[in-house]
Amino acid sequence: MKKLNTSPISGMQELLPSEQAIFDNFKRKIEEVYHRFGFLRIETPLIDRSEILFAKAGGETEKQIYKVVKTEETADSADQALRFDHTVPLARYVAEHENELQFPFRVSQVGRNYRGERAQKGRFREFYQLDIDVVGRNSLPIEYDAEVISALVSALEELKLPNILVRISNRKILSGFLEALNLNHLSGEIFSIIDHAEKVPEEKTREKLVGLNIGDENVVKITTFIGICGSLEGVQEKFTELGIENEKFSEGIEELKKVVELLKLQGFDKQVSVDMKIVRGLDYYTGTVFETVLSEHREIGSICSGGRYENLAGLYTDQILPGVGGSIGLTRLFFLMRELGLVEENAEKSVEIAIIPFSEEHFNYCFELAKKFREKGKSVDLVFVDKKLSDKMKYASKVARFGIVIGDNEIKTGKLSIKNFETGEQAEL
Repeated sequence: MKKLNTSPISGMQELLPSEQAIFDNFKRKIEEVYHRFGFLRIETPLIDRSEILFAKAGGETEKQIYKVVKTEETADSADQALRFDHTVPLARYVAEHENELQFPFRVSQVGRNYRGERAQKGRFREFYQLDIDVVGRNSLPIEYDAEVISALVSALEELKLPNILVRISNRKILSGFLEALNLNHLSGEIFSIIDHAEKVPEEKTREKLVGLNIGDENVVKITTFIGICGSLEGVQEKFTELGIENEKFSEGIEELKKVVELLKLQGFDKQVSVDMKIVRGLDYYTGTVFETVLSEHREIGSICSGGRYENLAGLYTDQILPGVGGSIGLTRLFFLMRELGLVEENAEKSVEIAIIPFSEEHFNYCFELAKKFREKGKSVDLVFVDKKLSDKMKYASKVARFGIVIGDNEIKTGKLSIKNFETGEQAEL
């Protein structure tokens, strides 16, 4: 009989139990921070109508969407696909339930998403994202942009990541800049070039701009604009030197200034850098945009990103529902942390206690003991394998943090001792 290939499909993460325990612990820590910041948890369906997802996908993402093929036609056989992020399904969700929600709607979503991009080191086709968003009705104060970024940075700090740096911009600045140069008809192409600028040599970026036939002077102005980064004070001087008079440009600068000042107020001044290379590729972002990196490991790229969208749900409802959100891509982040040695090598054990009966006649007592521990909220593994005690202890030490051996003496006296497998210490319960 032909043996089937048991390796996971390329781009899908599969962890051993000890690794999964660490991954789940990271996920739990992030979720706890989201909860402390007042975000309400929801889940949206993994599968949605293609027209919902394609309506806001845009660019490369649209080419990466996984279509769902059904083996049998049914009454609800509309074109369907796997979601590629949480933001578009959230827009549909809010449009569907807007009369039942309290606005501003602070929401968190945790789950898997799918993109059929080329699988490579640190890039996955199936991945966990942990999102937070604030959605308003008709309007949403700019202060929420800072609130979302504060929550995300606080969550990353829970993972003990070194030198977190939030690179922040506002798409209105670039849009207004291009309007002032009479290049707004090429804004899509220019946004895309800037979005990819860090992934290619500077000369390649310049070549692409030249290829748009916008004139040498405009090429110089745009490449100068792309190079603007640093502290808020330094960046403001460079904006003034550009000599741009445009309402949208000025509005974007004021919004950026407000968000950065609020982040400083939260104690995140050292973690924030203004950077005009940050534009975000997805078309639905309209204002604040940000990407988070580890300043000592910029080569790994963004570990957390997001931004503001003024009316993402416009295709689903007549209500104006502006929002701001961000996402931590935990699958990729976890992979990169392991690569950089930022994950402790000690295997994390999700089982607290292993109860080891000396022989079959002690099984009943062990069942009763395990029930008492479980009622107290403890995780218990009952070891029933027919092996020598030493082999049972070896197994228990691999899966649990503590072990209790049950024999005639323990049942007779009621005195139990518990062994700490990590330290080797043994104590009486």
